[in-house]
Amino acid sequence: MKKKRIAFISEHASPLATLGGVDAGGQNVYVAELAKHLVKLNYIVDIFTRWEDPSTPGIVNWMKDIRVIHVKAGPIKYVQKEDIMPYMVEFRENMIRFIRMEAIYYDLVHANFWMSGLVAMELKWLMNIPFTITFHALGHVRRIHQKEQDKFPPERVTIEEQTVKIADHIVAECPQDREDLINYYRADPQKITIIPCGFSPTEFYPLSMTAARKALGLGIDEFVILQLGRMVPRKGVDNVIAGVSKLKDFADKVRLVIVGGESDVPDPVRCPEIGRLQEIARNAGVCDRVLFTGRKDRNLLKYYYSAANIFVTTPWYEPFGITPLEAMACGTPVIGSSVGGIKYTVDHGKTGFLVPPDNPESLAGRIAELIKDKCLLQAMKKNAVKRVHTFFTWQAVAEMVSAMYEKLIVTRFTEVLKMTSQRSRSQEAHSVPSVAMK
Repeated sequence: MKKKRIAFISEHASPLATLGGVDAGGQNVYVAELAKHLVKLNYIVDIFTRWEDPSTPGIVNWMKDIRVIHVKAGPIKYVQKEDIMPYMVEFRENMIRFIRMEAIYYDLVHANFWMSGLVAMELKWLMNIPFTITFHALGHVRRIHQKEQDKFPPERVTIEEQTVKIADHIVAECPQDREDLINYYRADPQKITIIPCGFSPTEFYPLSMTAARKALGLGIDEFVILQLGRMVPRKGVDNVIAGVSKLKDFADKVRLVIVGGESDVPDPVRCPEIGRLQEIARNAGVCDRVLFTGRKDRNLLKYYYSAANIFVTTPWYEPFGITPLEAMACGTPVIGSSVGGIKYTVDHGKTGFLVPPDNPESLAGRIAELIKDKCLLQAMKKNAVKRVHTFFTWQAVAEMVSAMYEKLIVTRFTEVLKMTSQRSRSQEAHSVPSVAMK
């Protein structure tokens, strides 16, 4: 069977990026893992991402049937995603130039994020390539929560509205994402398929807690609370620190481990958010119970997840959130905000707890409950592993995406055949009079 060729566009989130920084997180994982699992289903994937490292080749043959193509768009250096929009015209032009030079036929484009959606729309108009999009976050929802702190250009929402109309299909990562697309963007429900993010069982699995703690230098008898992810205000890490400060009855045994940042060691200069959080911990009187580790390589994350008694993530909002899946895959219960994808992935009372965002009292109460109830904690560990293996593997995600692709590709093929047939009949009709006159 001939392999189908798909173009991913992910302008700011490269699958090659080191995770944990301000602009490197769930979308990078999504693009990388989905591509890896799609090639197992007979696809060839080219990933187009903005070129920001001059030491990186323009084309990286990353894995069999996966290329990462670095597109020149503005200066070849890091630019925060809020400032990339002015360079997207150059991105589009250079992507089209590459496609034409290589004489590539793409069956489909899968855009990731709104700026990639803008390029996908233009490719559809100029090259007749259908596209689907995963937004990963929506500008309207972001503005509701971040207000004046939202630094994206004002045309973002307008572009998202256009993309919703023009896209051949839309991937919603959870039911909340689907509702937001319909309510705020008037998306056609028939054009939306809910397909979650996932985890890889070969990458995340339970390790011995004792062995993991010895490897990381953590105390064997501590109750370890893990917070892992990008260090940005909306992730609500300050809420976790405040929650820990309220655990007065367990002050001598609780340790909060915070993984993430812009460098391998915590650096308030390179990552001002870490400096802000360190000051919050000092003011709350818990700096001796909070360990900032800095950014860690992905192959080490399973040790942190397995070393923890619980994983806590309390963002203001979260379009999906991959880290709760990774934690549960390692047998670690999750206490998370009852928002977005987290309220979809965490089964309240069975694999962890859902709490209101920005509510340290509620968070502290749930942590205390699990410190005291070891039987419940153990049951949640087992339930967590079972749930993610049942619903959230990348293999299952890729199969759902592939099924969506196939429908779009068949539709395109049918439309091309119909147009060809109509053109042929039109030519025959015009040829009849000349034959008759002879």
